[in-house]
Amino acid sequence: MSKYVITVSPKGKYHFNLVASNGEPILSSQMYAARKGAVKGIKSVAKNAPVAAVVDLTAKKPVEAKNPKFEIFEGKDGKSYFRLIAANAKAIGVSEGYNTMAACKSGIKSVMKNAGAEIEKPAKAKAEKKAPAKKACKKCK
Repeated sequence: MSKYVITVSPKGKYHFNLVASNGEPILSSQMYAARKGAVKGIKSVAKNAPVAAVVDLTAKKPVEAKNPKFEIFEGKDGKSYFRLIAANAKAIGVSEGYNTMAACKSGIKSVMKNAGAEIEKPAKAKAEKKAPAKKACKKCK
């Protein structure tokens, strides 16, 4: 089952990944100052991804589309990537690099399909076991 996973960087910034049922991240967000910002970003993915057009910027004559949209582009490493642009023209997230265009388009379909996934609940810190309180001796009272 797919899910959103929110993590905190060592500098205290928040970031989310939409993770597919196979455990692979399919969309990664920018860094947010607060967890609330990451949750707002997730809500934006859920709203925009299912209705977003797909624009292939690697095509000789890319067909333009209004936002929201997925933009497919080629990275410096020669791999195919996509980014999700919200209705307000801001980038919400970016994909991992794909070796083929078909795999990249499959990634977009997966984001569209799984955009409504639940947010993984944060792991609770393990409670430290406290040593049992020592009983005061009867003579010491």
